[in-house]
Amino acid sequence: MSPSKQAILVTGGCGYIGSHTVLRLLESGYKVIVVDNLSNSSYESLRRVHKLYAITAAASPSTQFEDAALPVETLIPFYQVDILDRHGLVKVFENHPEISSVIHFAGRKAVGESGRIPLDYYNVNISGTVNLLQVMEDFHVRKIVFSSSATVYGNPPSIPIPETSPIITVMSPYGRTKVFLEHILQDLCVASVIKQQQYLQDRTNNTDGANGAEVERNYEWSVMLLRYFNPAGAHPSGIMGEDCKGTPNNLMPFLSQVAVGKLERLAVFGNDYPTEDGTCIRDYLHVVDLAQGHVAALEKLDQEQAAGNYGCKAYNLGTGTGYSVFDMVKAFSKAVGTDLPYKVTDRRPGDVPNLTSDPRLANKELNWRAEKTLDEMCADLWRWQRNNPDGYAVSPSIPHPI
Repeated sequence: MSPSKQAILVTGGCGYIGSHTVLRLLESGYKVIVVDNLSNSSYESLRRVHKLYAITAAASPSTQFEDAALPVETLIPFYQVDILDRHGLVKVFENHPEISSVIHFAGRKAVGESGRIPLDYYNVNISGTVNLLQVMEDFHVRKIVFSSSATVYGNPPSIPIPETSPIITVMSPYGRTKVFLEHILQDLCVASVIKQQQYLQDRTNNTDGANGAEVERNYEWSVMLLRYFNPAGAHPSGIMGEDCKGTPNNLMPFLSQVAVGKLERLAVFGNDYPTEDGTCIRDYLHVVDLAQGHVAALEKLDQEQAAGNYGCKAYNLGTGTGYSVFDMVKAFSKAVGTDLPYKVTDRRPGDVPNLTSDPRLANKELNWRAEKTLDEMCADLWRWQRNNPDGYAVSPSIPHPI
């Protein structure tokens, strides 16, 4: 199925990764519907997506972008719905029977916070996702790209980390929600194969109401688990980026707020890890590359379905290069043009010394590769934060309340 024929539901589509993915989907010819409860995001992000899409359209002679002239609420139908709200999700699918796939970002996402309020994480991330899957099944939409995480690897036995690395030492409730959801999606795929086999047997035997003249159904699920590492950066235009609510939980948005004077200094959580400089190492991935990874995943699911292949598969999305906290402070200070202050404090519960990806499977099978450099990542993040020191800082009217 060509992108121009497909409608994609993006949950959490107003968030940092979600909004960049919505833009990339539109640029790739997909129709997009967004669901977000706006608890940690802003509808303004979709207005910025609309603005950037119009800029892309103006620079292209292609008729593909004719819809850029549509108002944002028409181009990107939006519903302020929580994934725990079954009735709200049902209304979205009823209003958009053209939905063929889901990209699922919605959920809580902070490692440290998850240790303080684990029940909230298990409720929103697990119960909310199961709720979404049940509604998808009811509406015969059985194709999903799931936002997993490198945290599923816990403290891995070797670096770089392949997809075959065991997921038995997960260090945080957040990471455990991702592990549990991966298992749930794998179980769903296995069960769907059994259901499909039973249906085909009944259809052949013309039993249990199966009618040989009916259009053959397919109950099998297609699932892509994207285990991405540490997203960073912003859209190169400086128009769209990460709009943090309150104090940021992650290194790069925290550093960027130090750079604009909103925070006094960075807290470095421990300098006694078994790494070269004693600080944690992570694989930082530009958010624009990550957004393209989701488009590549959708294209791969379509190719596999066309070949009669269903099921569940995991891919790492990362660069394959790790940087320490001090490396990132140095690189971002260079982009800003001044040394940014920091203070070493105690370790943070749930952190592990090194999470660096082996991205070769995604390179090969998804035909995807992280292309942007660390310097580009830092420059783009600084451009966004410098131009938007208070984030989106607006409360636009929201269409399509449910």
